[in-house]
This record gives sequence, structure tokens and C-alpha cells, in this order.
Amino acid sequence: MNRLEVGKIINTHGLRGEVKAVTWTDYPEVFEEIEYVWVKKKTGDERLDIKNIKYQKNNIILQLEQITSIEEAEKYKNLILLADREQLPPLPDGMHYIVDLLGLDVYDEDKDEKIGIIADVFNTGANSVYEVKRDGKKNLLLPVIGECVKNIDIENNRVTVHVMEGLDD
Repeated sequence: MNRLEVGKIINTHGLRGEVKAVTWTDYPEVFEEIEYVWVKKKTGDERLDIKNIKYQKNNIILQLEQITSIEEAEKYKNLILLADREQLPPLPDGMHYIVDLLGLDVYDEDKDEKIGIIADVFNTGANSVYEVKRDGKKNLLLPVIGECVKNIDIENNRVTVHVMEGLDD
């Protein structure tokens, strides 16, 4: 996938077409490295060039070259923001984009057998959690900690885990 979802426009800001967005990145400053974003529209993706960024609590305020009035900005409320993967800075070792983890096969290191696939990844505050979809069983929630997630091999579509006692009850 060449574009990654990086946020969502949640409201307008001011009269000159600025928009308020919630970021879906680990740190909002990544937007300073992005020259443009794409918005998902029913008619297709539209490119919007970033002119300026301000920070407001947990959100960012974007001034986008193509939006110059509050009336135009209204049309972009609730649209998803995407960035070309090439614009994003490299991730530190051991970090992965969620989109790259979804659908990976999950193997139990003790039995060396497939137990399911990663269906979702969410953050609890303390750590991330993999939701593993299993055939004929309820989904398994695995904390993303060293004791549980042993190896992530994106190229071979495989995550090796240790299912700690009490997680599969």
C-alpha cells in the first residue's frame, strides 16, 4: 500500500479555510515532514498541499493551499487524510505501520502452529494489543510486549508469539 491513513479532518478552524485534524501517528510533528496529504472522497482521492501547521491540544490545525474559506473547509469535515509512504520518515527498529501488520499469520512458538491472523491493532496506553482472529474460537488479545511477541517477519507474513498463561481462557 503506497498511502497510509495519518489522520482525519474533524472541523473547520477560523474563517480562512484552516481545518482541525486529529492525527493517527505516534507523534503529530510528522506532518512537518509531509509536503501534501490526500483526502479520501467518494469521487476519488484529492491532493492537498500543506502550507502551515499549528498545534492545538491533541489536534493539529492545517492550512492547506487549495482551501481558502470556511465554506470550502466545511466540505472536508470528516474526511480521512492519507500520506504517501515515501514522505514519511523511516520507523525505528522494531516499529511497524499497523497496515503492514494486519493480516499477518500468527504462530505459537511452543507448538509452531498457526493460531490465526492479526485482525486489528489498538493501543491501551501502556502498550499495543494485537487482536488475533481464530477459526472456530473467539478472538485472542495479545499484548505487544517482549514476553509475548517474539518475532515479527513482515516479508514472510509471520508473527511468532508466546501465548502467556491466562490469555487463552
